[in-house]
Amino acid sequence: MKYTALIITLLFLFGCKNSGNDTSHTVATYGNENLTDLVNPLMGTDSEFLLSNGNTYPAIARPWGMNFWTPQTGEMGNGWGYTYDAYKIRGIKQTHQPSPWINDYAAFSFMPITGELKVNEDERASWFSHKAETAKPFYYKVYLADYDVTAEVTPTERAAIFRFTFPENENSYLLLDAFNGGSSVKIIPEERKIIGYCQNNHGGVPANFHNYFVAVFDKDFEVTKTWKEENLGNAKEAKGDHTGAVVGFKTQKGEKINVKVASSFISPEQAELNLSREIGSKSFENIYSEGEAIWEKELSKIKVEGGTDEQRRTFYSSLYRTLLFPRKFFEINASNEIVHYSPYNGEVIPGYMFTDNGFWDTFRAVFPFFTLMYPELNSQIMAGLVNTYKESGWLPEWASPGHRDCMIGSNSASLIADSYLKGIRGYDIETLYEAIVKNTEDWMEDVKSVGRFGADYYNKLGYIPYDVKINENTARTLEYAYADYCIWKLAQELDRPQEEIDLFKKRARNFRNVFDSEYNLMRGKNEDGVFQSPFSPYKWGDAFTEGNSWHYTWSVFQDIEGLKQLMGGDAGFVAMLDSVFVVPPIFDDSYYGFPIHEIREMQIAGMGNYAHGNQPIQHMIYLYNYTNQPWKAQKHVREVLTKLYTPQADGYCGDEDNGQTSAWYVFSSMGFYPVCPGTDQYVFGAPLFNKVTLQMENGNEFVIRADNNSKENLYIDDVKLNGEVWNKNYITHELLQNGGELDFNMASSPNKNRGAGKESYPYSMTNEEE
Repeated sequence: MKYTALIITLLFLFGCKNSGNDTSHTVATYGNENLTDLVNPLMGTDSEFLLSNGNTYPAIARPWGMNFWTPQTGEMGNGWGYTYDAYKIRGIKQTHQPSPWINDYAAFSFMPITGELKVNEDERASWFSHKAETAKPFYYKVYLADYDVTAEVTPTERAAIFRFTFPENENSYLLLDAFNGGSSVKIIPEERKIIGYCQNNHGGVPANFHNYFVAVFDKDFEVTKTWKEENLGNAKEAKGDHTGAVVGFKTQKGEKINVKVASSFISPEQAELNLSREIGSKSFENIYSEGEAIWEKELSKIKVEGGTDEQRRTFYSSLYRTLLFPRKFFEINASNEIVHYSPYNGEVIPGYMFTDNGFWDTFRAVFPFFTLMYPELNSQIMAGLVNTYKESGWLPEWASPGHRDCMIGSNSASLIADSYLKGIRGYDIETLYEAIVKNTEDWMEDVKSVGRFGADYYNKLGYIPYDVKINENTARTLEYAYADYCIWKLAQELDRPQEEIDLFKKRARNFRNVFDSEYNLMRGKNEDGVFQSPFSPYKWGDAFTEGNSWHYTWSVFQDIEGLKQLMGGDAGFVAMLDSVFVVPPIFDDSYYGFPIHEIREMQIAGMGNYAHGNQPIQHMIYLYNYTNQPWKAQKHVREVLTKLYTPQADGYCGDEDNGQTSAWYVFSSMGFYPVCPGTDQYVFGAPLFNKVTLQMENGNEFVIRADNNSKENLYIDDVKLNGEVWNKNYITHELLQNGGELDFNMASSPNKNRGAGKESYPYSMTNEEE
C-alpha cells in the first residue's frame, strides 16, 4: 500500500506539473494563498430571464481587456450565453457582452470535435459537467465529454492561446464559427492559419463595423473545409451571413494542439500585429503565468483579513467583476501609438476609447472606486469620453460599442465631475464640460437615453410631467437634478460665469418639485402642477425606472438634509427609511404586465420592499448616517453583506451590471460607501473584515481595522483616525489618499450616541447653504 500511494502521489504531481492548472510559477500572493484562487468567475451565472442571480457569465479576461472569452451554452445570439444549469457547450467564444439585456457583438467561437463532422451548433454541442470545469479570471478549462477532448484558454487583452487535448482519433477537428450577421473565413494551410471577420451585433455600430481575427495553429491541416449558412464544402474561403471554417487532423492520445488567436476592430493587419505583440512566440504556460500575475497584482491592491472563507471568496469574486468594465476599445498601432476604431463614426482615430458600460448603474460605485484606486485609468476613461463627444456629438450613457438606447439620466456628468473634483487630470475638461451642458439642453432623437429626454419640460417647469407621454418621468427628474448638482460643483471649480453656476445650483433642487408631502414620497406630477392620480407607492415603472416610489424617493444624493426636512426632520425621515424594510414585499406590476425579474428578486429577499437587486436603492441604507440613528445603517449593511451575497453561481441578488452590484460589496465590506459622487465623502456602514489594507496608486497605504469584529459585533462603538477620536459618519477622499489608519471598535449593541449629532452628518446642499 505504501508503494501504491507513492506511485499515485508521483503521478498526481507529474500531472499537475504539465497541466494548465500549474500554479508553481512565481506570482504575488497574500499569505500562503493566491488571491485568484478565491475568485469564482461562475458567481452569478445561475440566472435566466425571469430571475437574475447576477446575469453574469465566466469572463476569462485581463482587467478591462478588449476581448473576453467564455464558454457558450446558449444559442448563437442569445444574451444568456452561459447559464449554470445548462449541460452542453457549443463552443468557447470571444465575447464583448456587458449584459444579457444589451447582448453581444463581434463574437466568434472555437469548438473541438472528433468523429463525425458536425457544424450545426445544436448537433455539435457536447455534454460537460462543472465537476470537470475550471474557471479562473485568466484561465478556463473544460472536458467535452462527447469528444473526449479537454479545451483550455488563457487570454491577453486582445489575444489568447487555446490548448486542445485530443484522444487518439483519425477524425479530429477544430471549428471556427464566425457567427451570423455577416462574416467571412479564409483558411491558409501553408501558414497553418485561419483569417476572417465577423460583424454580428445588436446595435450601436457604424456600417463598416468588423471584428477581424487571425488564428494560427501549431499542427499542419490534413482536412480543410468551410461552411456558409451551414452548407459545408471544400472551398478554403467563405463569405456570407453565417460562415465558419474547419481544420482536421489525425491525433494521438493526449496530443495537444495549440491555437494562437487575436482580433482587431481596425484591420486584418492590426489583428496580426496584436497577435505578434501580445502572444508572439510565448507558450500557453507563459500567457497563463502572465495573466495570473496581472490578476494577483490587481487583486492584492486590497488585502482583507478575517471574515469567513466564503466572505473572502465573495469579496475577491466581486473585486474581479469590478475590474472588468468598461473595456478597452483601443489598440496599439505599428508606431506604438494608441488608436481606436470609432464605434460612432467608423473612422480610425488616435487616442483612447472605452466602451461597454451603462452609467445609470456604474456612476454609483464603480467609477468612484476607480477615482479612489485607479486615478490613472480614470483619466484615460475621461480622455475616451472626450473622443466619444468629438466623434458622435454626445456623451455616452450606455455604450456597447456605440450609443445604445437603454436606461435614463445624464449620469456621465457624475463621472466627469467626480473625477475632476477629486483632482484627476490629463484630459480635456473644457470639452467635457461643453458636452455636459449640451446634454442638459437636448437629447439624441433616435437614441433617447443620450442627452436628456424631456429636457425642454424639465428646464421650463423644473420637472418632467407625468402626462406628456415621457415614461419614467419622475425618475428622470430626480436623476437630472442630481446631475445638475454635479454640474454646479464642476462649474464652480472651472470658474464659469456666476449666472451659469446659479442656474445649475437652482436646478439641483428640482427634486422638491416631485415630492408629495401627503405620502412623504416622490410622485408623478402632471403638467398643470397637480400630482398624478391614482397613486400607488408600490407601482413599478410608470413614473419610475425599474422600481417604485419606495425605491426612488431616496435618489436625492446631493441633499439628504433637504429631503429630510421635507419629511419633517430626523423622526419622519427615519420612520420612512424604516418603513422600506417593514412594509411587505407587495408590488403593482401593471405597467409591465408581468413581474419583471427585479420585482421577483425583491419579493424573495425577505427584506420588505428593499430591492437591493437593482441600483436605485443601493445607497439608501447609508442615509441613516444623515440622522441621529446611524447605527441602523450598520445593522442593515451587515445584513445585506451576509444575506444577499455568496460566492456561488446564485451569489447575487439581481443583475451584477458592469461591476456596480459588486462594487457595492467591495466598498461596503471595507466599511464605507460613496453615497454622493461629486462630493469627497465616503459614508460609514459596518466593516465586514477585521483588517483591510489599501495600496493607493500614489504609493500610500491605508489600513482599516475592525477590532472585536464578529457576526454578533456588527455595530460601531467608536472610531479613531490615525489614533485620534473620529466622530464623523464619513471619511474623505483626501484622507484615504494620504494613507493612514482607520480603526473601528465593534460591539454587539449599538452606541446610540456616536455620530448622532449634526456635526457628524455627511454633506448635504442644504447644510452648505446654512
